[in-house]
Amino acid sequence: MIIEQPAIWLRWLYPKAIWRMNPEEHSVYLTFDDGPIPESTPFILKTLDDFGIKATFFMVGDNVRKHPDLYKQIIDAGHQVGNHTYNHIGAFKHWAITYAVNTEKANKLIKAHLFRPPHGWMRHSEYWWLGKYYKIIMWDLVTRDYSKWLTADDVLNNVKKYSRNGSIITFHDSLKSIDKLRYALPASIKWLKEQGYEFKIFE
Repeated sequence: MIIEQPAIWLRWLYPKAIWRMNPEEHSVYLTFDDGPIPESTPFILKTLDDFGIKATFFMVGDNVRKHPDLYKQIIDAGHQVGNHTYNHIGAFKHWAITYAVNTEKANKLIKAHLFRPPHGWMRHSEYWWLGKYYKIIMWDLVTRDYSKWLTADDVLNNVKKYSRNGSIITFHDSLKSIDKLRYALPASIKWLKEQGYEFKIFE
């Protein structure tokens, strides 16, 4: 559960980051990390369009460089975008200045005011710097669609078990996830709609 729905102590590490939206509103925020890539982004976009909903894509700058057409499709479809660094770098493996430079390199392409750290961790110096320039979006539910130990049904069941008012739900726009997403993403959206959830994006 500490992975799927982060514990209070983990949220306390980054108190000004956004982990969950308004718990009084029956709404959820779908997010997709790591894209865009041709193997998964088109399917995600089509699925969202089929259901008539919007989501937020936390994109890797180098993937935007490689696939500017997919970036444009995301923007043109009315989805929100966020920065996920240029090379999907881990915060603890780099000095704060290196992390900042990599993030800003990404943002020249992504042009976002939202940020999500790869792997969900930041040094406090990085957290302090990022908080000056970005709205830091974490998560209330990680579907674990990337895990080789989970099936598509497991991903769907995580959505059913942990979704709640204001949940920020994290899927992945990646090679590790796409095989599970082909079933789990439309099934999750269908279930959330049946529960009466409204789908929102960040301002």
